[in-house]
Amino acid sequence: MTITTYINLPVRDLSTAAEFFRSIGFDGEQPTPDGAAMMLSLNPTTQLMLHVASSFAEYTGVAVTDTSTSREVIVGLAAESRDRVDELVDRAVAAGGEALGDGQDSGGLYMRGFRDLDGHQWSLLHLGD
Repeated sequence: MTITTYINLPVRDLSTAAEFFRSIGFDGEQPTPDGAAMMLSLNPTTQLMLHVASSFAEYTGVAVTDTSTSREVIVGLAAESRDRVDELVDRAVAAGGEALGDGQDSGGLYMRGFRDLDGHQWSLLHLGD
């Protein structure tokens, strides 16, 4: 059975957020009919849904988390190599994201992170080597 993951995030500006995520490897731009959300694809089983913050709050029934003071979630993605982890984080930073320090090597697990333009935290990791 194949399971597709949909990562849903509130954003301040759909087009700016979509441009950011395309710069680090997400593809496409499928807006919803009402224009309040947009779907991008990382691969066939990982989709990113960006929602205008007000629409996200309406959909969830709760206020959007203030990412400057708290974390709702950390999105973790595995990459095929340490170099790919570094490349993706470097691309995110070049596109305006915030680096979360140097890579951490914990004996077989290499990890680096960044915050996107809306403050959502992403962790990229490689298992192996």
